[in-house]
Parts: sequence; structure tokens; C-alpha cells
Amino acid sequence: MSAFKFKQFNIIQEKSAHKVGTDGVLLGSWVSCKKSNKVLDVGSGSALITLMIAQRNLDCSITAIEIDKQSSLEASLNIKNSNWQDRITILNTSLQQFRTQEKFDLIVSNPPFFPKIKSQERRDIARHTNTLSFEELIADSTNLLFKEGILAVVVPKSEEEVFCKIAKKYKLFCNRSCYIRGNKSSAIKRVLMEFSFVKSSTKKEYLIIEKSRHEYTEDYIQLSKEFYLNM
Repeated sequence: MSAFKFKQFNIIQEKSAHKVGTDGVLLGSWVSCKKSNKVLDVGSGSALITLMIAQRNLDCSITAIEIDKQSSLEASLNIKNSNWQDRITILNTSLQQFRTQEKFDLIVSNPPFFPKIKSQERRDIARHTNTLSFEELIADSTNLLFKEGILAVVVPKSEEEVFCKIAKKYKLFCNRSCYIRGNKSSAIKRVLMEFSFVKSSTKKEYLIIEKSRHEYTEDYIQLSKEFYLNM
């Protein structure tokens, strides 16, 4: 069974609807997780971000929820094969159906962000808002976060304003953001954002991934070198 190999864990993703991608690696590398004791990964896919956070914070416990059955089964296998299985719980459920009395210091999500479509293909469903809208993610997160908690996401630059507007409605404010360019001359395509209930000025960061094809910038190397084998 083939796997995407990282330095301290592997990701089996043969049947997962959401494959390993740069968005997930960026969010898992960048998110502020060192002080979080309880973490919730919403839409965990094959558990990439879950395992990245488990590697970065050896004291946290993580709950990962994934609505797609095949993805959750592969996530379970990836977690079982890791060094951190005792600290991770994987549940095959949607955020809307997730029931818990727990609160979380950090909720992290690489959410679906394309508009709803009629396709029933699992990969399409994973990438579109059919099963989880921005508003549902934000509204449910406000009920699951400690008052000092953080919601962290990665979204297209085109959706930044919409996401922030909905978050503000629920009294969540963007405290930190990072704007991602593929290379120096390309447009900003993705934004990493952290929200909390504390209203403050946003700390803005900028990251370029490549200097040229497959030649990575020093900033990207420093961000992701604890994970990628060849960094």
C-alpha cells in the first residue's frame, strides 16, 4: 500500500477524497498550536493536519472528525501507524452532528470552499460547500471554543472578505493572517487565518513558496522542514 512519506509519519490516501496538498501542509506548519491542550480538526481527511499538530505539540490531545467514511478509515490507519495514536481520536461524523461537552483551545480546518454543486463524486463533495458552509463552520466553532480559543483556517484569497465578515457576525476576529504566493510574480491564491474572540489588529505575514519550479524559498523551507523528507 503506497503512502505519502513525511519525516515522522506516513499518509495512506488511496481512497481518501481529500489528498495531501500544499494547503494542508501550510496550515499544519503555520498554525499556532504549541500552547493548545485540546485540539479539534474539522474535516480531517486522511489526518494530515492532525498528525502535523501531534508532531509539533507533544502535550496536546486531538479529536479529528471526517464525514467521508473511506477518508476516516484511512485516517484511522494513519493515526494507528503513528507515534501519537494514544493522543488522537478520529470520528466519522460531520461537524453538524458532532456532539461533545468538551471545549477546545484550537479548532483547525482546511474547509471545502467551492460553491455547492450537484456532483455526487466524493472528491467534489470534499472540495465544495455541499456538506459544510463557512457559516456552519464558524457558528459551530464559537460554541466549541474556550473563550481564549483559536479558529484557524486556510481559504482562497477570493473568499477572505466573506469569511471574515461571517466570523465578525459571530464575534470572532482575525488576529493573524498569512498571504501565500506560489512564486514572486504570481497572485496571492491562499490565505491562512487565525480568529479569536479578542478584537485586535491583524498581524499580517507573507509567504512565497518557490523561487523557481521545485526550488523553494528559504521561508517555505523553514516553515515546512520538520515535515518534508527533502527539506
